[in-house]
Amino acid sequence: MSTTESNRQKKIAGVLQNDLAKVLQELLRESGQLSTILTVSKVSVTVDLSIAKVYVSVFPSDKAEALIKELKQLTPKIKHQVAQLTKHQLRKMPDLIFYNDDSMEYIDNIEKAVKDQENPIDNPDLLPKRKKL
Repeated sequence: MSTTESNRQKKIAGVLQNDLAKVLQELLRESGQLSTILTVSKVSVTVDLSIAKVYVSVFPSDKAEALIKELKQLTPKIKHQVAQLTKHQLRKMPDLIFYNDDSMEYIDNIEKAVKDQENPIDNPDLLPKRKKL
């Protein structure tokens, strides 16, 4: 089984990423969370096009866990809104699964650690272990 995405998967992921960004920004506005910045950093679609994994980057990062939890509760509403936007491009709307993309926070931690006296290369325990996505 190959792990490279087909052109169709990439196209659908791109369409979903754009439309999800619009829908999620609108949700943030409606809920009054204007101080929170949310970015859809990546969308990957399964081979059978039934599931879309949505990676969301949240700033400030301390709000990420609560926001991802809220997105998971609102998934049916979000899926419906995105389906309305993509109805002329997709026959079937994939199920959405939201994940926190903490890569920017991870990079920030590395930069802080390198600038500090404590070097993570000398002492790898300074940085948390990275989860595989």
